[in-house]
Amino acid sequence: MPAHIPTPPRQAVEAARPIVLTAFRAVVGLLFGCHGAASVFGVLGGTKGGGSLPLGQWPGWWAALIQLVGGALVLLGVGTRPAALLCSGSMAYAYFTVHQEHALLPLQNGGEPSVMFCWAFLAIAALDSGPYSLDRLLTIRRPRAAAAEPAAARPTSTD
Repeated sequence: MPAHIPTPPRQAVEAARPIVLTAFRAVVGLLFGCHGAASVFGVLGGTKGGGSLPLGQWPGWWAALIQLVGGALVLLGVGTRPAALLCSGSMAYAYFTVHQEHALLPLQNGGEPSVMFCWAFLAIAALDSGPYSLDRLLTIRRPRAAAAEPAAARPTSTD
């Protein structure tokens, strides 16, 4: 029986990268979606005053809708980059229109969650969904459909 050969730390970290990226994306999406669900449906404690936001109220209800739908899309890994970019932008907007007027720093103005979500979603938009997502599952299935396409329907090369 061969002796166990330890994996060098760098290789172990690289091997864990897809799992960590997927877990990060899923957790951030889930937490963001929970914020949206609380505000849109009044669940999980509801809004700060309890209950839900009035339907269509600007900008709170629309921001909550972005949180709910965008968080769900990022959680599942569907349309991850555009959804994460929209979520990031909505949090940047929230920070500069709601929190910044109270004080300069997030620690002083209560904007830490907005800043953290903004940067987390920006990282997700830059890094993509990772290998364990519906985006990847759908991408894997597309080439099979193209392979089944008749040769006459495929574009030809002119060189």
